[in-house]
Amino acid sequence: MTTLRVILASQSPRRRELLQLIGVPHEVAPANIDETLLPNEDPLAHCERLAREKVQAIAATASDAVVIGSDTIVVIDGEVLGKPNDAREAAIMLARLSGREHMVHTAVAVARGDTLLSGVESVKVRFRPLDAPTIEAYINTGEPLDKAGAYGIQGYGATIVERVDGDYFAVMGLPLGRLIGLLSKMGVKYQFGPLS
Repeated sequence: MTTLRVILASQSPRRRELLQLIGVPHEVAPANIDETLLPNEDPLAHCERLAREKVQAIAATASDAVVIGSDTIVVIDGEVLGKPNDAREAAIMLARLSGREHMVHTAVAVARGDTLLSGVESVKVRFRPLDAPTIEAYINTGEPLDKAGAYGIQGYGATIVERVDGDYFAVMGLPLGRLIGLLSKMGVKYQFGPLS
């Protein structure tokens, strides 16, 4: 059985950890694409488009590999919350999410040769109520500043999440079940280790 070359089109340490968790050896080649939300673009379409564009950018020069790309967005009241630009913006986002439900949408795309498949995993997340000192203390950890929605569920942010309805790994940034399903559809086998 031949082990396939796998490239992760992302610089996210979380996505890398998740592939390592399921025993998939891989290279990292972050895709440099414009992640701007298009006018009137639906949030789900937006994150799926970005995942596909990341994969296409890398697959164009790596036709021998399986390329995996992903994009995660946080949506509340129909608005996409990206990564905060600074601590003030992070505090505004966290106050808005406090004690409420929001949606996390993570798109995953896979490419091999001329085939590109993608899908979106949507998860409902509820925060516990957060007061201003708690928000400030969380921001002081530095964790919120490079995360969509200003939190990371796999770190300190785990303590501010009250409930997750759906794929926890999608909230982390890579829906593993959906990924394996897409790979299977394109004839790539996963048997609890390297892809073949």
